[in-house]
Amino acid sequence: MKKEKIKVFDTLFDQYQDMGLSPVFHGKESNFTIFNLKEVFLELPFHAETSRLNFFVFNFTKQGHGTYTIDEEQYEIKPNCFYFTNPGHYRSYTWTEIENVMLVTFSEAFLKEHVHPQIFDQFPFLLAENFPVRNLDEEVFAEFERIYTQIHKEYVSRSPYRNQLIGHLFVVLLLKIKEYFWEDYNPINEGNRSSQIVKKFRRLLDQHYRDLSAGKADSILHIQDYADDQNLHPNYLSTVIKTKTGKSIGTWIMEKNMAEAKSLLQHTELSIKEIAYRLGFSDPAHFSGYFRKNAGVTALAYRKGS
Repeated sequence: MKKEKIKVFDTLFDQYQDMGLSPVFHGKESNFTIFNLKEVFLELPFHAETSRLNFFVFNFTKQGHGTYTIDEEQYEIKPNCFYFTNPGHYRSYTWTEIENVMLVTFSEAFLKEHVHPQIFDQFPFLLAENFPVRNLDEEVFAEFERIYTQIHKEYVSRSPYRNQLIGHLFVVLLLKIKEYFWEDYNPINEGNRSSQIVKKFRRLLDQHYRDLSAGKADSILHIQDYADDQNLHPNYLSTVIKTKTGKSIGTWIMEKNMAEAKSLLQHTELSIKEIAYRLGFSDPAHFSGYFRKNAGVTALAYRKGS
């Protein structure tokens, strides 16, 4: 039997439409949402099939019960708990009881526009690869409740400063999360989801340039292609690669391109023009300028000196 393809959603609006649900969204559906799930799941129990979400999700369960599975890990949802997931994960969930469950979703674009352009520098835990459900005592949960309740108030308001107010309040929420859960978080030391994203990117990068060098491919892949390979938004892929490796995707591609060019110059008798075409350059002159810029010498000089 053919395996059913897992659906990918870029916004909560798209996911809920697909599921036949219709909560009231305020403002731009793709950027930010916050509401009590009791308004959405009117008939329980409710089970959502596995899908891949390309947006962030915060869940604050004051009163409710259920389970959620992220990738291959399953967690129990119960009163006074909190969890979050970031883009790219496979998720499914089941709700058996919902009395007071606040769901917050937002895009990377919202964070960068209304919180801070370099949001992941201050809050790197947003790229955490795995965040198990955290069970909080009532006093701590109440702190979070006061903040997200105020965020919800601004979300449903008609204030001309709505997004700015949400952005500022969201900083308070993120600082509280950082204070309680991630004061010493270092993404470089973590090793699961984001590491898999980096690993898959590097594997495709290596394979693609082997294919180019062998004449099995005739055009270079771009950031969008690498993002599509993992069903990720290119901005999110770029952020993960930069955060985990310290180098941008553009730098990775440039370094791989130069390594293959140098190898072909050293170990083959292909002309510089043929090497340019082999590596996906449509104009040999462009390749020559590119090589000189990044190697400090011309391709011909490098070949003679090697």
